[in-house]
Amino acid sequence: MARSCSARLQGEAAAFTAALRTLVNNPQFSDVTFVVGREQQRVFAHRCVLACRCQAFRGMLGGCGEDPPGSVPPQGPFVLGNVQPDVFLAVIEFLYTNSVSLNSHIALEVLTSSVEYGLQDLCKLCVEFIKDTLSVEQVCEALQVSGPGTLLVLVPEVFLQAVVRTRGFHELSDTVLARVLRSDRLAVDELDLVQAVREWAHVSSAVLGRPVPEVAALPVRELRLPLLAPSELATLESHNQRDLLIPVESIAAAWRSHALRRGSGVPPQLCRPRRGTRPRDHHRHLDPNAK
Repeated sequence: MARSCSARLQGEAAAFTAALRTLVNNPQFSDVTFVVGREQQRVFAHRCVLACRCQAFRGMLGGCGEDPPGSVPPQGPFVLGNVQPDVFLAVIEFLYTNSVSLNSHIALEVLTSSVEYGLQDLCKLCVEFIKDTLSVEQVCEALQVSGPGTLLVLVPEVFLQAVVRTRGFHELSDTVLARVLRSDRLAVDELDLVQAVREWAHVSSAVLGRPVPEVAALPVRELRLPLLAPSELATLESHNQRDLLIPVESIAAAWRSHALRRGSGVPPQLCRPRRGTRPRDHHRHLDPNAK
């Protein structure tokens, strides 16, 4: 008696992808239409593909299982006025083929859409493209639209050093700036970072019409003041009387670390040198492993 057996055999993936690519924005057999952008361009798609590939589209198309039995799913056309047609078509291409055609004009917006639609694999592809084609001037915009930590770890260190001198740095949100300041990879000395944050805070204060201490509250927490030498800290304290950028408690904690010759009472990460931190004599006392 012959023994039964089974196996799953894979065919030619490229041929399958090529076949699905012919369905991208193809009205033939399409059962859902989107009206996209200010141009109101019509984009044709297939519900089953979108629903099985993306939870966000499944909800949009009425396939979440929450609708009562017998209810008719939304028929469309679905109007998406806040996205460019080329950007939306890139998302559709990815859903059909698991690949995407990108260029420098749409990459950041496709990245934004990938985050909005919860498409992590598309997000990774966008990040890979952006980090390989990024200019210093585009770094801040990319950091602003990418998810937390998504792009920061991939940005070349030379860009992180130069980014504080770009106009885009002043346009970062407080949450993104705080995330940047948490990085050990910044090839910038702490004294220069304090000055950069001060300039950012004054610009943000003028734009938002809010006091400097208020707009800077989140990023200032990430400044590593214990890394500054006593003379630098004294100068900082004097300058701080003009705009109250840094809370008095933070400066006092930095002074305490000097007095105790260790980072006691200060969060450990605020005593950790960055890649660009210039050495100071007192840094050896901040090392928790130092004898």
